[in-house]
Amino acid sequence: MQRQFIQIKNIPSVINDIINAILIALLFSAFIYFEHWDISLKIVNSAFALLSLYALLTFKRRIVFFSGFFIGLLWFYWVGYSFEYYDFKWMVPIVSLLFAAGYMLIFGTLALTEQVWLRALILLAISFFEPLDFNWMQIELIFIESYFGVEKWQFILLIASLSLYATLKPPMRYISVLPLMLAIQFTVPQKSPPPIAVKLVSTQMPQELKWRSSMRSHTIENNLASIRQAIDENYDLVILPESVFPLFLNYHPAIEEELRKLSQKIAIITGALYEENGNNYNVSYFFYKGKMQIAKKMILVPFGEYIPLPKFIRSWVNDVFFGGSSDYVAAKHPTDFNIDGVLFRSAVCYEATREELYKDDPKFVAAMSNNAWFQPSIEPTLQKLLMRYYARRHNTTIYHSANMGGSGVVY
Repeated sequence: MQRQFIQIKNIPSVINDIINAILIALLFSAFIYFEHWDISLKIVNSAFALLSLYALLTFKRRIVFFSGFFIGLLWFYWVGYSFEYYDFKWMVPIVSLLFAAGYMLIFGTLALTEQVWLRALILLAISFFEPLDFNWMQIELIFIESYFGVEKWQFILLIASLSLYATLKPPMRYISVLPLMLAIQFTVPQKSPPPIAVKLVSTQMPQELKWRSSMRSHTIENNLASIRQAIDENYDLVILPESVFPLFLNYHPAIEEELRKLSQKIAIITGALYEENGNNYNVSYFFYKGKMQIAKKMILVPFGEYIPLPKFIRSWVNDVFFGGSSDYVAAKHPTDFNIDGVLFRSAVCYEATREELYKDDPKFVAAMSNNAWFQPSIEPTLQKLLMRYYARRHNTTIYHSANMGGSGVVY
């Protein structure tokens, strides 16, 4: 199996292999950057996605092995950015390289064989794999803005089509067109608006300023002003970003009381922290008709809100990198907010990109994020694409309010 995109003469073969690996990664990742730059090219996305998968199924082993490194880098170079805010700026490139190396090993499993059908099975297995509870490498996502669907059965059909094309000879090779045609998504997603008017508040608060005590009064007043503006504009519901109130709101009764008063005129969903029995929670608060409801986060961010490692290592990581703080505590089930019979499922950041949140196919989701941790980067774009992926699979409309990029209605 010696297929490759290009072969440049008079340079070492390993350099040729690296160049081809980079090309695979660029094809595999192009849809993210097109979306980031607001370029809509369905035909190009479709072709690039198919070509990248075909290369992973058929190219020589070393090319496929190296391609995983560049795929990991192009998708997740931004993950380490958050370490800057824990005074570990030197960790930023290390984390990026660790992610790249990790996905080189994951996609490198394809290089264990040259048999196309075995590679197809491995690729399908990778699509189920979520290392350390991190699920943002959804291979089907490469078809989110293409002419093909993103359901698992459609992905299987596409892999089968490419495998048939690679292994059969003409005229039998043309059989591969059948599963390809069956994987086409003929229906166009449609937004299903609720019978109430929803206002999304976007904020632009850099992470280095967000938790400064000197900024707190200014931040609180801006939040309340946004809610009052939504009331003046006759909205029924206003959604603010994750932790937009940078404090444990249940320890600030004056702010809570003001939100209760405002909720007599508008339903309010806002992010803040919550402390109960010595446990910390990252939550969304719901104020409506003078009453308050709290939705505790069900799915925590690995290495952000909890450490998905054995206890003895977890304690060391928390001590060294997070100042001895303990993991956040997660709820056991999702929470729905009821606004005159219209249900909105609460989703705080990472939750909106997890399958578990969409149990029972909620019609509407109120999502909130703080993307300041990863600016500037493609993180808000990848998050939006993942939300679109789940919205389409579950026929859900997501109302997403974010700090530093990513706000909007996703369907």
